[in-house]
Amino acid sequence: MSTDIDFSSLPFGYFKTDYNARAYYKDGRWSEPEYTTDEQLSIHMASTCLHYGQECFEGLKAFCGKDGVIRIFRLEENAKRLVHSARGICMAPVPVEMFITMCKQVIRLNKKYIPPFGAGASLYLRPYLLGTAAQVGVSPSTEYFFGVFCSPVGPYFKDGFKPVRMQIVRDFDRAAPYGTGTYKVGGNYAASLQALVRAKAEGYSSVFFLDAKEKKYIDEAGPANFFGIKNGQYITPRSSSILRSITNMSLRELAGDMDLAVIERPVTVEELTDFSEAGACGTAAVITPVKEIVDREVRTSYRFGDGEHAGPITTALYERLMGIQNGELDDKFNWNTILD
Repeated sequence: MSTDIDFSSLPFGYFKTDYNARAYYKDGRWSEPEYTTDEQLSIHMASTCLHYGQECFEGLKAFCGKDGVIRIFRLEENAKRLVHSARGICMAPVPVEMFITMCKQVIRLNKKYIPPFGAGASLYLRPYLLGTAAQVGVSPSTEYFFGVFCSPVGPYFKDGFKPVRMQIVRDFDRAAPYGTGTYKVGGNYAASLQALVRAKAEGYSSVFFLDAKEKKYIDEAGPANFFGIKNGQYITPRSSSILRSITNMSLRELAGDMDLAVIERPVTVEELTDFSEAGACGTAAVITPVKEIVDREVRTSYRFGDGEHAGPITTALYERLMGIQNGELDDKFNWNTILD
């Protein structure tokens, strides 16, 4: 039971809950959603998701506010991004309304696992789409599986909202220009693992990848987008190989509302010298302040702030975003879906 869970000590990881959702695409149409306690999948050994990478997924969170209301953050935007990813790798897109219905019902069925207000945790949802037709030739699947499961989670980085050290890598690429970088597919994450494992072994929390073509511009971290603050500007990279972060999208709106100039453009490594604050942002981490970025190959270090605390603008952005997610601040942008 949820009363036995120490929500304030949860890691960001899988925690068994009671129900998950499933739907199947066959003969050109989606089945009605099913809800089950079974954690196992049965798929054909020749499924396209196993051999040709036809899979994509989403990540979103539900929060219990101080008022006891359950809020799901930017549910529709996650549904639309899954459609974008599915189309990008020739999969049958999941209808937005079906995505929303299944996510809501999974939350209702697992309501006791939603962390209480103030625990520093949330209920994380993982919708995922798999190509399941048995095929040996390389071609799009004719059958698909869509599932949603959830897990209560704590902070993505163990220190929470505290500045971390990150590493720039030049000998690995996460995604190529005009490749799959803008889609939320597993292959992008697999491509980031060698660099990430090495960086952690060398004392860093994560890595930043550069553009694969020129090794000149900041692209993103494996699990997060980059942003920097300088001279009243919120600056974040624009690239054809960066995931469309919903958190970054939200921060840009908040930054504009705080009278910052919001700029999306290529960001060179050398420009890091000019930023007073820097951070990584994504659904899992929300915002991770960065105190130092070390260019591993060039052996150059870029430092931000006093090294102990997040900068004032990063802190204000974080507090506003979390305040909206938790229902403590007015949701003037209508980002939250209230669970009825």
